[in-house]
This record gives sequence, C-alpha cells and structure tokens, in this order.
Amino acid sequence: MTDQPRDHKRPYRMGIRPLYFFLLVTGVVGLFLLNLALGSVNIPLPDILHMLSGGEPREPAWQKILINIRIPRAVTAILAGSALSVAGLLMQTLFRNPLAGPSVLGITAGASLGVAVVMLAGGTITTIFAIRQLSAMGSWLIILAASIGSAAVLLLILLISVKVRDNVTLLIIGLMVGNMTIALVSIWQYFSRPEQIQDYLIWTFGSLGGVPLSQLWMLGVLTLAGGGMAMLLSKSLNGLLLGENYARSMGLSVSRARIWIIVSTSLLAGGITAFCGPIGFVGIAVPHLTRSLLGTNEHRVLVPGTLLMGAMLLLGCDVIAQMPGSTATLPISAVTSMVGSPVVIWVIIQRKNLQASF
Repeated sequence: MTDQPRDHKRPYRMGIRPLYFFLLVTGVVGLFLLNLALGSVNIPLPDILHMLSGGEPREPAWQKILINIRIPRAVTAILAGSALSVAGLLMQTLFRNPLAGPSVLGITAGASLGVAVVMLAGGTITTIFAIRQLSAMGSWLIILAASIGSAAVLLLILLISVKVRDNVTLLIIGLMVGNMTIALVSIWQYFSRPEQIQDYLIWTFGSLGGVPLSQLWMLGVLTLAGGGMAMLLSKSLNGLLLGENYARSMGLSVSRARIWIIVSTSLLAGGITAFCGPIGFVGIAVPHLTRSLLGTNEHRVLVPGTLLMGAMLLLGCDVIAQMPGSTATLPISAVTSMVGSPVVIWVIIQRKNLQASF
C-alpha cells in the first residue's frame, strides 16, 4: 500500500514532461524575442520579425542595433545560461551536494586570476593601451588571460583528482585552491592603482554585452562541446548519484567519469567566465528548479531540461538588467541573484527535504 501512490503518480509525471519541455522551449523563444525588442530603444515586435525574415527595416538604425548589439547579447545569454546551469548540475551530482556550483573547483577563480594578471600587471602603458584599444570586456587579450587561468587551475585539479579518490576531499581542495587564487588577486589589488582596480571590478560584475559576432562562434563551440559531453555522461551521472560503490557495481570507472565531468565543467564554466566575466547564482539555482519542475533525477532528462531552464532564466534576467527605456544597464550577476533567490527559496521550502535528491 505504501508504494501505490508513488506508482500512481509516476505515469502522470512522465506524461506531462513533454508539455514542460514544450513550455520551456516556448519560454526561451519568447524571451529571446523580448530581448531583441526591449532596451534603450524599443523596437516593435512585428518589425523584429520582419527584419529577421530578411525584410527592410522602417528605421535604418534598428537593423544595426539588432545585428550588432541585441542578437549577440541574446545569443550570449542563451549560451551562458545553458552552460553555467549544466556545469552546476554536474558539480552537484559529482559531489552529491545541493550547494555545489560551477565555481567550487576554483575554475572561475582561476579565470579571474588570469584577468587580474593582465589588468593589474605593473600598470605599464602598453598593457593599459592594449586593453583600452581592444575593449576590456570583449578583447581577445582578456579572453586569452581568463582561459589560461582557468586551464591552469583545471590542470592542477586533474592532477590532484588522480591521487585523491574521495569526492569530499576533492571538493575541499577545490575550494581551497579557489580561496588561494582570490587571495592572490586581493593582494594584487592592494598594490594596484585605483583606475586599474576600477577596470577589473567592472569585469567582475559580469556582462552579456561584450561578445561580438566575431567571437560568438567560439563561445558556441565551447558550450556545445561541454553540453554534448554532459549528455554522454548521463549514465555515469545517474550511477554516481546512487553512490560510488553502486556505480562501480554497474561497471562504471568512477575515476575516469570524474575526470570527464571535471573537464566538461571546466569547458562550460571557464569558457563563460572568459567571455562574460563571473556570473553567479545560475549554476546553483537552475538545477534545483529543473528537478522540481520535471520531478526526476534522470540525467538524460535533467541535462536538456537544465539547458533550457538556464537559457530562459538568464534571458529573463537580462531583460530586467537592460532596464527597458533607460540607457543604464545593471550588472547581470546582481540581477540573477536578486531575482532568482526568492524563487529558489520558495522551491526549497516546498520540497522540504532537498537532500533527498542526493
């Protein structure tokens, strides 16, 4: 009798999942169009659809705004939201910890350290000139520095993971590595000039508007590679969620799966941090929202659901950050935390026992 309600409920949940996926896709498309329409200059939606279908705009400036600013920004929001959300899902499953996120292994901190080396190094005229000429947020110089920093931390964590078999120990080591890199950046800031610190602080706010079309393809490749790897790891993730001993009994190589999960997370979180700066909250919150909506821990369902939920959340937050009708733009990381935190608190209270999912 105790199993009857559960068995009765499962077909209903399975039956409505396609509807949930349809609603998520519809939400992403709707918010994408809203992102294109709203901003400091509002463009009517019929004109947006007309221009996207190849028609001539009523106002020549609208087409430039659409192609050069809003489409790259909206696509970046989709890629960043998807990548950070899946990275958070991977980390929560690997460590079986609801508080784990993309930054727990120090990958994000490593990217920040790389950027700090460029922006705060010596204050030479050459460095400052190069950054200002190439744009601090979108230049290849900043992207390269962030990529090298995250790759260095990734290599260190991978070397440690070969020696350390316990996931909790690896989690603590990752947090300590992140703390050390943050400490190095803080010391560097202490000895830097105020104008250098200001440029670096602006980068740490995060931004979706600094990725032009010429760089968007690389962000897309990194997101597709990391997301595709996460889909291929679905069986391993399901096994790890039930415990390492159970995973081994299924014939799963836990150490190999752990390495590939770390690599996938690094591609996703490191790539987004390199191009967009640090964006908080999304990686921790979206996996919980997706589990609550879809009612499952099956990663073949969770990974695509998390991709869509993350894209929709960040698109919605970006609409708010742009403050339609105003020329000001709020830091995206602040908006994600401010808007999303009450939603996550409500979901956690509704579920009562969040740890049961892990």
